[in-house]
Amino acid sequence: MHVAGKKQMDEFIFARVLHVLSVVLWIGGVAMVTTVLLPVLSQTKTVSERMVFFERFRCRFAAQARYTTLIVGLSGFYMVHVLDAWHRFMLLNYWWMHAMVLIWLVFSVMLFILVPLAKRRQLLEVTEQSLVVSEKAFVKIQRMHWILLILSLITVAGAVAGSHGWLMFGV
Repeated sequence: MHVAGKKQMDEFIFARVLHVLSVVLWIGGVAMVTTVLLPVLSQTKTVSERMVFFERFRCRFAAQARYTTLIVGLSGFYMVHVLDAWHRFMLLNYWWMHAMVLIWLVFSVMLFILVPLAKRRQLLEVTEQSLVVSEKAFVKIQRMHWILLILSLITVAGAVAGSHGWLMFGV
């Protein structure tokens, strides 16, 4: 560890606390949406009712997710920099670091690029037909959430184990 001095150590600890709290809020929110909200919505009478409620909910959660993913990215970059741990990205033992960056990148692209582009396109194409969402689209949303949640949980488990010295492929 290349952390020098108490002040830098305190900053590193603060960065790790922010990192973990932000991951908890972000991935915990994804878990709640995936395992609670979407199953409840799937029992709503019409698909358009589902999507209207889901959009309202998603807008509020997206704001939280944007802030937390931003904090996760900044704090993660800071910790790798302070530890001078860039070499870990060259080693298979630290697969969980690659997974963390990949999951963060997927969510960041979705939250900061794809969703805003889709919303802008929706605003330009507001017709009654564009408000009707198919059952197939809702199922696709559910499937995508499950895949992202499972990959996120595998990543969190790997990161916790790996950051405490359990390296799957030896030292």
